[in-house]
Amino acid sequence: MATLPVYPWRLAPDGLATRRQLRAAGLRPGGQDVVAQVERPRRRRGPLTAFLYRIDRARPVRPMTAAKTAALARANAARRTCPACRRDAGYVIPVSLGMCVPCAYPDSDQHV
Repeated sequence: MATLPVYPWRLAPDGLATRRQLRAAGLRPGGQDVVAQVERPRRRRGPLTAFLYRIDRARPVRPMTAAKTAALARANAARRTCPACRRDAGYVIPVSLGMCVPCAYPDSDQHV
């Protein structure tokens, strides 16, 4: 198994990009293999690593369909709905609470 070339932070050659950089350009890796990686050193921990892909082999991002848009809207609405009072909280319910703030702390003076 061959090892990947490792480049220091911000010194990757032209023609390579991370997933985020590809997405910002409206592209996706499109099934290609990782060709290199870039590492950013950190104090007291291991380095941050990002995989690099060839830009010339990247494919355009698939457009959102109406069904995907509707499914995403339903999923986000479910994340905002309190399971205790069944109201839209107006924000994503924290997983740590499991319910909206007024239901989690009913005796406090929290007003929404």
